[in-house]
Amino acid sequence: MPAGTRRLHRKHLLAVGLLSALVAAATVLTPSGEVNANREDTPNLGLQLDSDILQPIEVNPRQATALTTAPAPVVEQETVAASAWDEQTVRRGDNLSLIFKRAGFSNTDVYQVVNEAPEGKALSRIYPGQTIAFETAADGALQAVRHVISPLESVTYRRTDSGFETERVFRQTELHESWVSAEITSSLFMAGKDAGLSTPLILDLANIFGGVIDFVQDPRKGDTFHVIYEELYLEGEKYRDGTILAASFTNRGKTFNAFRYEDKDGDVVYYNEEGESMRKAFLLAPVDFTRISSNYNPRRLHPIYKTTRPHRGTDYAAPTGTPVYASGDGRVIKAGYTRANGNYLFVQHGDRYITRYLHLHQRRAKEGQRVAQGQVIGTVGSTGAATGPHLHYEFLIDGQHRDPRKVHQELPKAKMLAAAEIPAFKAATANTSRQLAGLQSDTRLALSSSETGETAPAP
Repeated sequence: MPAGTRRLHRKHLLAVGLLSALVAAATVLTPSGEVNANREDTPNLGLQLDSDILQPIEVNPRQATALTTAPAPVVEQETVAASAWDEQTVRRGDNLSLIFKRAGFSNTDVYQVVNEAPEGKALSRIYPGQTIAFETAADGALQAVRHVISPLESVTYRRTDSGFETERVFRQTELHESWVSAEITSSLFMAGKDAGLSTPLILDLANIFGGVIDFVQDPRKGDTFHVIYEELYLEGEKYRDGTILAASFTNRGKTFNAFRYEDKDGDVVYYNEEGESMRKAFLLAPVDFTRISSNYNPRRLHPIYKTTRPHRGTDYAAPTGTPVYASGDGRVIKAGYTRANGNYLFVQHGDRYITRYLHLHQRRAKEGQRVAQGQVIGTVGSTGAATGPHLHYEFLIDGQHRDPRKVHQELPKAKMLAAAEIPAFKAATANTSRQLAGLQSDTRLALSSSETGETAPAP
């Protein structure tokens, strides 16, 4: 090799070596062995690299398997899912001006939507928990407002070249039929919860049988109930419980059945299998799911005055604020306060019956007001001569006190379906009647098997 060529080759090797050293000095290895060229402590060596160096190297596929370089790290491309709608939740005390301001819009925008959009004034009827969503145009102006009234209903007010347009959207639910069977070990409420029933459904169940069962005191360990009800689904997800189609309750060995039926006048009522209405003239208990601290006792020793005074009613112990219901339709004939009774209400039902509600924390009905069975007329308290929060409940017939827990035996029977409508009632409830009978049969079989130690056959 000529001397000139050797010197050029030597200079070339020195240049390559220097470049390699500089690259190695500028490179920081991560703990995993991968190259990290983005560390903040990487020294800036002031190298100016030609753009050709950054071009990808072409590798012969046949030689690719011979490469021993570490695999390049996978870099995921970050995507930003920008929502076209800015959602604002209505807060307590909010108005449209405050909500629009939070979203970056003015009172002028409020005025235009409310007064120019068809049905725009309905937007002012907002409630805490609802959603108001805003869509912004490219120039920053308000493009549309959406009022989500509920998961099933929304209204959109959209700006167009000719003004605002209004679109109301209703989403449809699907009805699914479901059922539960349960045995009471402590209370109806706990048994219902353990069976998967919602609180509103448990209360509906108690309301259906409230004229024949006092759910404060009547339920006993071993009582059973069955419920066939509807569930509403929205896009494949359960939205809420629907109505009870049929139910039964076995209390102390006696079974009560109830079937939902819409009569020829369009009234929806629960009837037993004979067509007798489950809605009685009076509820057996004016409060639900509480304990009775004192039953009817004409020779009771008064806990405060320490004298033997007739206890012409029933005391329902319950936390302060527990709702008190009117046990029947009627009119409030007295409402006030005395040192003995505390806050009280007297309700007249027809010509013969009066119910009295004493020691209320609050009265929610006024003298002269008409009230309906099951309507909240007050709350449990401890006003007047009371040792603790409870409702004292009295029942009078023709001015004479009766035991509220036994008075139903003296009351008129419930309304019956007209004889001409019984065939239609039987036909409409035939399916749920068979289902209810099947649930009752399965429960009896299961209970019988548990008593004998045998295993019940699979259904």
